[in-house]
Amino acid sequence: MADASAQPSIETMNLADMSAVLAIQSRTYPPSLIEDEAVFLNRLALPCSYCLSARIAGEAVGYLLAYGWRDGSPPPIGAIVEGNDPGEVLFIHDLAVSETGRGLGIGKLLVDHALAAAARDKLHEAQLVAVEGAHEYWHRLGFLEPPVSGELKTKLSSYGARARWMTRSIPTEHPVPRGDGTASSP
Repeated sequence: MADASAQPSIETMNLADMSAVLAIQSRTYPPSLIEDEAVFLNRLALPCSYCLSARIAGEAVGYLLAYGWRDGSPPPIGAIVEGNDPGEVLFIHDLAVSETGRGLGIGKLLVDHALAAAARDKLHEAQLVAVEGAHEYWHRLGFLEPPVSGELKTKLSSYGARARWMTRSIPTEHPVPRGDGTASSP
């Protein structure tokens, strides 16, 4: 069990993280939203990957799958995708925190790290699909729910009945978070 008093470290996700990340995913999501290792490896290999893991005292306690992607085009759950360019927006594909890491601000820390990196890469908007009632959490992180219709509405239906499309702007100089929960300017 992770020491909750220790500061979390945020690192680029790598192959060594896979078993812990997949275990966190399986304890966080219902079976209809579980993706296999091939999907995670695919997202890590995209040209503009912002996939991160959080650790406390060496134990993985959370992860973020995020990458540069096409505006308004969430990929289907479980799909292997191709992307040869850095993307138009930061797409937050998946965020999960283990039972041990919950309540410590790790999810926000992961998101803030990805937003800061995306700002450095000149991405100006983040997009995601909130599932299983998570929209309230994302609202607290500054995401809004714009109106959806047409093809995007159809894509959202594959994420479940309660899926919500959410977006937020990324400030040009998003502060870089530190492990202690404070931030410094880039």
